[in-house]
Amino acid sequence: MAKKSATDSELALFLDMLIAERGAAAHTIEAYTRDLAAFLAFLAARGATAKTATSDQIRAFLAVLSKKGLAPTSRARKLSAIRQFFRFLLAEGIRDDDPCSAIDSPKLGRPLPMILSLADVEKLLETASDQVAAAKEGGAKLRALRLYALLETLYATGLRVSELITLPRDALVGDDQVITIKGKGGRERLVPLTDAAREAIAAQLAAIESDAGRAHSPWLFPSPGGVEPLTRQRFGQELKALAIAAGVDPDRVSPHVLRHAFASHLLERGADLRTVQQLLGHADISTTQIYTHVIEERLRRLVEEHHPLAQAHLTKRR
Repeated sequence: MAKKSATDSELALFLDMLIAERGAAAHTIEAYTRDLAAFLAFLAARGATAKTATSDQIRAFLAVLSKKGLAPTSRARKLSAIRQFFRFLLAEGIRDDDPCSAIDSPKLGRPLPMILSLADVEKLLETASDQVAAAKEGGAKLRALRLYALLETLYATGLRVSELITLPRDALVGDDQVITIKGKGGRERLVPLTDAAREAIAAQLAAIESDAGRAHSPWLFPSPGGVEPLTRQRFGQELKALAIAAGVDPDRVSPHVLRHAFASHLLERGADLRTVQQLLGHADISTTQIYTHVIEERLRRLVEEHHPLAQAHLTKRR
């Protein structure tokens, strides 16, 4: 039977700690064992151990993983395991330094938000308007009016769903051209409304006046009982059903996706990035800049799909 190396013992101590102190699950232990064993084998091949490993050797290990095509998320996970291992060795006095302290995590990038086309948004709005016209009086009519008003307001303002569904009944009192939104961190902003949104809201409020449960509700978009606002879950469900009726993929439709559509469609038509930042209530403009990347990606695909020279290059590659 092969004798355990000092490095094997240190790994065993670390894994014991994960089980005893953190209650790590079996699959978690397996993942740590696999990731750290590969790293320690890399060190051993270079005459190093957990006690002698340097920052440069850790970077070299990550570089090898990158060359093998490992995704940034997978590399970040492996580095996290290595970080925790060396912190444990430092805490236990096995090492007197942490070689990971000067190492940055792999850049994960930021996923581009899902965006609906203008045509898809128009389909949703037209279908919601048609449902209002087709609905009979009573609860069905109120639901149709509320959904249409929600949709018009959301696409006109780009509000977060939490901001939208909790709008007070008097949000438009005084000046129905704009609404005052209290967003994240208590920051207030003014957001203008389109004529279509104002008309849809007015039609919904007029219908609510004849409903006993909702007539005196403090909410602009009340639930049937009127005491609480419409829930975000219910709004999401109604949007999915509307998407199916409109012939739009329901997996691509949500309140948040419509907020993305509001922002990207404004920028596509020449709106200033700072203005869009203020309308969305973003504290940092870098958050808003993600929409410019969406537009760039869409333009790139457009050129690749339709430009004759791009098609010729693709044919040559094949």
